[in-house]
This record gives sequence, C-alpha cells and structure tokens, in this order.
Amino acid sequence: MAEESKGFAIITGSAQGIGRSIALKLAEDGFDIALNDIQSQIARLKEAEDDIQKLGRRCSIFVGDISNEEFVKGMIQEAASHFGSKLDVFVANAGVVANKSVIETPVEEWDRVFAINARGTFLCYKYAAVQMISQGGGGRIIGAGSVSGKQGRPNRISYCGTKFAIRGMTQVAALDLAKYGITVNTYAPGAIETTMLAESLADDTGGVKRAGYLKNIPMGRAGQTNEVASLVSYLASKDAGYITGQSIGINGGTHLD
Repeated sequence: MAEESKGFAIITGSAQGIGRSIALKLAEDGFDIALNDIQSQIARLKEAEDDIQKLGRRCSIFVGDISNEEFVKGMIQEAASHFGSKLDVFVANAGVVANKSVIETPVEEWDRVFAINARGTFLCYKYAAVQMISQGGGGRIIGAGSVSGKQGRPNRISYCGTKFAIRGMTQVAALDLAKYGITVNTYAPGAIETTMLAESLADDTGGVKRAGYLKNIPMGRAGQTNEVASLVSYLASKDAGYITGQSIGINGGTHLD
C-alpha cells in the first residue's frame, strides 16, 4: 500500500522532458500529481499517468494552454476538487523556445513565445497563489527559469526576454507571498538532454556541432532531466522553507552566479 499522500502537485508541460521527470520525482516523494500539457501531447500524458499510478500515487490529466487565463483558473480549481486535498506544489514548467536574432524575429513569434512563457508563468503563479492562500497559506511555487534568464545569448531575443521576465516575476512574487508562507523560486537549467536540445542539434554532421556545444560546458556534458527533477524535489520539500526569490542554476558551470 502506498504511503499517505503529502498533498498534490501540478506540473505544467509535463508530457515529456524535464516536466515529466519532475512529475515522476514528486510522485516518488509522495505527492499526488496533476499533469498538464497541450492536446497534441495526450498520448505522452497518458503514458506518464500510467507510470505515476504504478508508483502508487493518484494522477489526473488536464489538457490545455497555460496562456489561457480561464483554463489555468479552472485547472487549479478542478484539481483541488478532484484530489480533495491541498495544493502544496505548483511547478510552472511549460515553455517554448525560439532561435532567431532581434532582426529576424517576427512580432507574431515574439507574441507567441511571451504568451506561453511569460504570460503563462504569470497566470500559474497568480492562481496557484490564490488557491494556496484560500487553503490557509503555505506552499511551493516553482518556475522554469534558464541560464538564458541570467545572461543574454545570440539568436534568442524572445526566449531570453521571457526567461529574464520569469526571473523578475519570481523575485516579486516571492516578496508578495512571503507573508502567506509561500515560497517562489525557479530552477535555471543550462543544456539538458531533452527533445529540445536534440532538435537544436538535428543538422549535426558527424557530431561536430554537438562537440562544439559541449566544449563550452566546463563539466563536458549536458545535464539529465532527473538532475533537474532532483533540484525541484528539494525546492518542493519542507527543508527548503527558507529559500525564496531565487533562480538556482543547474548548468554544469556554464554560468556562475
């Protein structure tokens, strides 16, 4: 028999990659899990749901776009009703990347990336906080930062813009919510072995591009999704109750705070 639930956690963008690893790790930690991603990821969401249930934890799927305010509000309310317990952890993981320079970036792409990464994170922070406060306070809100939110990078004008925005929003939210006992932090990965990284190296002939990429990482390798999940696991724990407003790097030494 599974141990008693610690409460439940919502992880957006959790069909694959870092989000999926976070969901599985938090399930191992004893949380029931609400998974979220867009409709095209439903098959992967169901696979993740099955894996979480095998760990003895309850799981539910919420399909929708986190840039839609009504969806975010409804997802949190429905999840709280479904699990019948407190929302203890909200991980705003969902995001997209774009690789274009300031000159090449069309306004439409800028708006799309900001809608998902910045607006979506803001909505998740806001309504997760509303739910946690309604429960009497306390909780962990954790966002997806990036090394690209600490140092500008070429050809990532919209992506870096959103990640710098998330870092600032996290600091403000941490200050606003401290009086309720809610901490707000981000994990800030560098290169992690995900589909996103694979796509960026898709035209690599003979591994030359990848070798050049890894050469700039002091530890000589990309990170693994479970390493990011372990950081999130700690930030979600009771032991991390005095950490707030931080953007914690996990990047193999590519950026030193």
